[in-house]
Amino acid sequence: MSKLFGTDGIRGIANVHPMTSEMALKVGRAIAYVSRKKGHMSRILIGKDTRLSGYMLENALVSGICSMGADSLLVGPMTTPGVAFLTKSMRADAGIVISASHNPYQDNGIKIFSRNGFKLPDSMENEIEELINSDNLSSLHAEPSLMGKAYRIEDARGRYIVFLKNSFPNEYSMEGMRVVLDCSNGATYRVAPEAFFELGAETIPLFNAPDGKNINKDCGSQHPATLAHEVVKNRANVGFAFDGDGDRVIAVDENGDVLTGDQMMAICASVMKKQGKLRKNLVVSTVMSNIGLGLALKEFGAKTIATKVGDRYVLEEMLAKDAAIGGEDSGHIIFLDHHTTGDGIIAAFQLLKAMKHEDKPLSELARIMKVFPQRLINIDVKFKPDINTIPEIVAVIREVEGELGNKGRVLVRYSGTQQMCRVMVEGPSEKDTEIYCRKVADVITEKLG
Repeated sequence: MSKLFGTDGIRGIANVHPMTSEMALKVGRAIAYVSRKKGHMSRILIGKDTRLSGYMLENALVSGICSMGADSLLVGPMTTPGVAFLTKSMRADAGIVISASHNPYQDNGIKIFSRNGFKLPDSMENEIEELINSDNLSSLHAEPSLMGKAYRIEDARGRYIVFLKNSFPNEYSMEGMRVVLDCSNGATYRVAPEAFFELGAETIPLFNAPDGKNINKDCGSQHPATLAHEVVKNRANVGFAFDGDGDRVIAVDENGDVLTGDQMMAICASVMKKQGKLRKNLVVSTVMSNIGLGLALKEFGAKTIATKVGDRYVLEEMLAKDAAIGGEDSGHIIFLDHHTTGDGIIAAFQLLKAMKHEDKPLSELARIMKVFPQRLINIDVKFKPDINTIPEIVAVIREVEGELGNKGRVLVRYSGTQQMCRVMVEGPSEKDTEIYCRKVADVITEKLG
């Protein structure tokens, strides 16, 4: 049987295995069972993004949880980091997010947080998966008098906004700043504009009218073109684009130029170092981070450690090395002094803090890091064999690496959540990078597509 949990929970097409109401029912039962304690009524908090299928999966999860004698706490549309905060704040035994992040609305997913606001460790995910696969859950349900209840938490958004505002220093103000926000028609559609407004910013929200089917559609962190246009048109100081579940963000400067997550980390880390808050002078990144990040950090006396792709691996290394900041080039940035997981709104606040501290526009701060040309090609694949077992793919990678020498690199990896292979090449020029990346991608398409 195929593994249920990927690098970021369970994910797939809604109403198709494994993202069915039947599976959600089993997941709810399993989470409730592993969370319960002797003499204690377990409580499981559930939030979701704005996908149409969220209603179906939410109700199935609630049914499963209540059938096992646990209570469900429903917070409605909420960001993934919002669920992490609320789970810990309300002392729930676990938190569940129904979201497929930056994927199109047809997809959905289930992510789980432990009672301390961190994503579940592999051991607990494996325990849940074994319970589901064992088919013993139906015999473990609660007797009629011990079944659980469902409660709707009406003030969840307000609680989260207060938490977000506390991450922005009191000595700074957003008054006088004009900020454009692309809410991706997703989970940030209300909370982001309200949080920025309450801190004094003049906010111009975009894509904040979700209809269940327009989440991430030509908007959000993966499609910042409209945001860039609106920043220039409105003469804004900065723009931010969130993804569907609000755990990542991409920034746009006052000139309409898009910054990567790596650039945001370099800017924030430099200010943190000046303030004595960059513990161990360390930034944790992933193998997908641009070469320029390491070079920029070295310039101001910091260093980076690269992990496998996935925020859970970044977090593990941050905890192991006591790092205060880490993240991915995609804009998923973790500030451990403020939250247990990546939060796009908190990351945006920290970038604004850096702008205030330095008293400089974002375009000037962005010069701290030179971004080496990088090309990423995603290839739909039918299966995912070990890349090293396919001679033709190994040969073309070695050939390109040999031609690049020390002026670039090649990275080939499978997506942890989609049936996809990602080819990333960094090189000395846009033209060379495009040629080399296409060369590798063509061979992978031929062999695996």
